[in-house]
Amino acid sequence: MRAVVFQGDREVEVKQVPDARIEEPTDVLVRITSSAICGTDLHMYDGRTGADPGLVLGHEALGTVAETGPGVQTINAGDRVVLPTHLFCGLCANCARGLSAACLRVRPGGFGAAYGYAGMGHYTGAQADQLRVPYADANCVPLPGEPGDEREDDFVTLADAFVTGWHATELAQVRPGRTVAVFGAGTIGLLAAYSARLRGAAEVFVVDRIPERLDKAVEAGAIPVNTADGDPVEQIRDHRRSTGLPRGEEPLDGVDCGIDAVGFQARDRADFSKEKPTQVLADLARLINQTGHLGIIGLYAGKDLHPAPEGSADGALRLPWGTLWGKGVTIGTGRTHDRRYTVPLRDLVTSGIARPGFVVTHHVDLEQAPALYAAFDRREDGVIKAVLHP
Repeated sequence: MRAVVFQGDREVEVKQVPDARIEEPTDVLVRITSSAICGTDLHMYDGRTGADPGLVLGHEALGTVAETGPGVQTINAGDRVVLPTHLFCGLCANCARGLSAACLRVRPGGFGAAYGYAGMGHYTGAQADQLRVPYADANCVPLPGEPGDEREDDFVTLADAFVTGWHATELAQVRPGRTVAVFGAGTIGLLAAYSARLRGAAEVFVVDRIPERLDKAVEAGAIPVNTADGDPVEQIRDHRRSTGLPRGEEPLDGVDCGIDAVGFQARDRADFSKEKPTQVLADLARLINQTGHLGIIGLYAGKDLHPAPEGSADGALRLPWGTLWGKGVTIGTGRTHDRRYTVPLRDLVTSGIARPGFVVTHHVDLEQAPALYAAFDRREDGVIKAVLHP
């Protein structure tokens, strides 16, 4: 079968690899109809997080079940399914508590696993013709409709992007009426902003400097803030003051909830050609109001082969803890516990309330993956969310 294979720094190739097959009675094989490229795939593509050459990439897949193992009980051949990024057994102590990204069984010696992801187990990635899905009763989420229908783009975001954006709003404790600032208008940032609007946030700001992304933020119902126009913290404060704060609330001209959807490859606002991994967290520490909430959904890697000057190989960073502590800001971070959200968000899509597929900008055949990776990495050609079709 064909698959997108990591070859080395900034090099992927579509190659023939051994066919996916049933290995355990609880496995299924899924014929992939859509497989998206994620920003975290770029961390591996850039050679930052220690991916080994030969790794089949991809962790955002949608498809049709082609074959089932004899131990599978609830999934049948022909079912249309979406596959959450983080694999889980559904039975261990953490899964029983809804902590599916911290499953204790899928990666012996560690916790949690994912398809095609450096350091997250041995599982082959989903940017391929077919995918083996272990613990299929837990890891396949049934979908209505037919492959390639009008909800294909919406449903593929249920594998990762929409659920992760929603998880970001959980981490940041977004509630009806709260003000929210999302730093980073990649797919996760856009869908975090979209989720915040769905959850009833009064005002949502999205910070970035790429015009196409900021245009998408408007589609998500957010207020775009371009860092090329100056300090985003002051831009947001100016906007909040200009629209009129209630008497007695003048000091609360920041936001209630802040979301970091950028992570350790944040750029230095003083020189965008350079990385500054502390930039976004420092800005959010300034912006969030007293007793507000910070959600960190952007990746902070525990292993960085080429750290920026303010970074480190083991992921350690110097952060404004004094500011955060003094304000009483609560902090949430960590991987998405997919299965908490996948079915409810699926039902928002099928009801027509949510259409997260608006973030998808490019559709290409699997063979075009190398060129698309290169354009996405350079933030060229308006690539925000790209979907491969094997």
